[in-house]
Amino acid sequence: MDLLWQYRFDLASGIWWTVKLTALSAALAFGMAVIAGLARGSGHRILSIPAGIYVEIFRGTSALAQLFWLFYVLPYFGVDLSPTQCAVVGLGLCFGAYGAEIVRASVAAVPRSQLDAAEALNFSWYTKMRVVVLPEAMIMMMPLFSNLLIELIKATSLVSLITIPDLAFRAKSIIDKTYQAETVLGFTLLVYLVMSLCASAGMRRIERRLSQGRAAA
Repeated sequence: MDLLWQYRFDLASGIWWTVKLTALSAALAFGMAVIAGLARGSGHRILSIPAGIYVEIFRGTSALAQLFWLFYVLPYFGVDLSPTQCAVVGLGLCFGAYGAEIVRASVAAVPRSQLDAAEALNFSWYTKMRVVVLPEAMIMMMPLFSNLLIELIKATSLVSLITIPDLAFRAKSIIDKTYQAETVLGFTLLVYLVMSLCASAGMRRIERRLSQGRAAA
């Protein structure tokens, strides 16, 4: 405990970086998941083909390789991103590709009878998605998005390899100074566990709210 107290500011800074990167990456990932998922399931080739290419590339390659490519390779093409921008873009695009398949499958699982009813009421595509499809699909998405968010929290440890002082970076730095790996790593594992439990609880609460809204409707 004395060691953790001695390096409390370093650890707190690392935790803040991890939380911030998780929030920013999750926001980008959710946006990309909705856009790519709807585009891939739209049936229009001009939308589904680019979305499919995006999903297959980012889902089929390593998140670490994507971060390295953004951080080390893009500057050769004249695109200089900061380490934070590389982390957010890399993780956001990577997990957005996984989320796109969740969105596509959930939208496809909405009962056909509800779609027929929306068409009978002459709803526009936007109204049909907003009023009928997405509210129903979001309930199915939440458990899967919860798992994806937990994976994203753990994946933020990769950003330490592109010089971002997140929790994993701070933990390694302290271990290099003190050689007390068991205490530092035990604390680090506990922090990731607490963050994952909080994220899971938050997503379950959102899922319950969505389910209550459907029941009320």
